Amino acid sequence: MADTPSEESRPESGAEPGSAPRPGSGPDPVSDDVWQKFVEDSERDIHTSSAPKEPSARARMVTERLRKMDEEAARQDAKGRTSGKSGRKRGGGDQAAADPAWQPEGWRTGPAWREMDGRAARRRRLWGMLGVPVAAALAVVAVKPSLIPGDPFGTGRAEAEATAPPLPPETARPTAAPSAAALATPTLDRPFAGSPAARWADGTAGIVLPEATPVGSLTKAQVNRALQQTKALLVGANLDRGTLLGGRPDAALAVLDPRQPEMLGDVKGWLRKPDKRHDPVWLFSRFDPHEVRLVGDVVKTRGRMTFKAGRHASVVVHADYTFVYPLAPAGKGSTEVTRTIVRRVLDMEMSDPRKYQVTPGKLSIVKYDEDIGNSACDVYDGFLHPAFTSSEPAGAAPTGPTTDPYDRSKDLDENRAEGCGTVSRV
Repeated sequence: MADTPSEESRPESGAEPGSAPRPGSGPDPVSDDVWQKFVEDSERDIHTSSAPKEPSARARMVTERLRKMDEEAARQDAKGRTSGKSGRKRGGGDQAAADPAWQPEGWRTGPAWREMDGRAARRRRLWGMLGVPVAAALAVVAVKPSLIPGDPFGTGRAEAEATAPPLPPETARPTAAPSAAALATPTLDRPFAGSPAARWADGTAGIVLPEATPVGSLTKAQVNRALQQTKALLVGANLDRGTLLGGRPDAALAVLDPRQPEMLGDVKGWLRKPDKRHDPVWLFSRFDPHEVRLVGDVVKTRGRMTFKAGRHASVVVHADYTFVYPLAPAGKGSTEVTRTIVRRVLDMEMSDPRKYQVTPGKLSIVKYDEDIGNSACDVYDGFLHPAFTSSEPAGAAPTGPTTDPYDRSKDLDENRAEGCGTVSRV
């Protein structure tokens, strides 16, 4: 027969179905009053632990303060994007000028190389040599000018230009390209004959610094340091003889801030293993000494330098210079001379070390661009390769338009098409 539950194990007659069971067996059963209090206390504890709690007054104040700061940061960032001056778009690193002041100072760094590198204007235009028929005609005149009656190539004017005084420093953008120089063949003794650069300054004398003034939180001395360092970079990258003959441009590298993320590592990688996407001639003028030699000790230089306040408690130095290199084949006894013309445009930044994580006195690269006249097309071995009329040009044939490499009357167009054209003169 089935067991029948005892009286103690049956539920009380007044108990609700599904209510908590009472422990009824045992030598010391729990009284009704004690059991009811246990049930009520348990229900109260469960409701208390799961119910939402009202934040304290201090918590509400902190939350409101952070919310207002986030809204202000968002407004500033939106304003920067609308005006085209967003720090991140500009390559401003982890924090740009639009970041809220309440963020820790440790978050501030200078321009990030990787962010900047994606938007820097590096559209190379490697131009081919001047047309062979004109060069051949010049060679005939050089060998025996009496074969041509009169002075159709202006050889007398070339002699006058050779003794003309140097041009004054360039203080503003020219209004036009240099006038046509007298047609003359460059020689070992007169490597700049027939070139507008004949009246340009020699080497470092062509890099004239503007007078420094305080900029933002930077003193006059700090701005002057930025100008001097920019000049040192230009000299080390474009005029140092070791650099020009293919050596490592240590003087130029020493100017750059090692704290600009990955920048030095990238540039050194270009020098070790150049290719189409990593070419050191983007920043440095370098020739293969087994292919060419420099003629004389002079590189002609012309350009200008300006500065303005930057976004990173900084001064930004803008440099726009053209360098003209006279070259001859490396072989002994070779007398033919040609020229390669390189125009470089750089924006360099020096930030206040009290406000940004930068190396005092060092420069960060903001933007770089270049046009190169008379160098082989589609050759990416880390050197410039000038063309000579006596030899077949290296690289692909130029297919782009004809351009005057001496024309400094226009800024380099960042949106210009990449490619290789032809120079109108060398």
